[in-house]
Amino acid sequence: QVQLVESGGGSVQAGGSLRLSCAASGLTFSRHTMGWFRKAPGKEREFVAATTRSGGNKYYANSVKGRFTISRDNAKNTVFLQMDSLKPEDTAVYYCAAALTIRPSLIAGTNEYDYWGQGTQVTVSS
Repeated sequence: QVQLVESGGGSVQAGGSLRLSCAASGLTFSRHTMGWFRKAPGKEREFVAATTRSGGNKYYANSVKGRFTISRDNAKNTVFLQMDSLKPEDTAVYYCAAALTIRPSLIAGTNEYDYWGQGTQVTVSS
């Protein structure tokens, strides 16, 4: 049974930082592209960042580029999202997701991912 468990969420003031982790089990982690998505109240789930199997290629939404950094540790089956210079508009539930087969052109698509975590809340106050 595949499990993705996010942690590291919380409340922070604008300009602060948080580091999210997503621990994976029940799958061959190094064979999966890993992504982070978020869903704010009243909005649809949106792409945040993704990293390919080896971590060699990384993709970011324009809204977080330069502030967020995705990384992975295949030895520990964990993907991270370092979030710096946080803004109130970053407030959302953050989800990690895993995709076995995905084309780079579709890496931001929520329908392309096979497995999802339960999410962790991030709240940024002004």
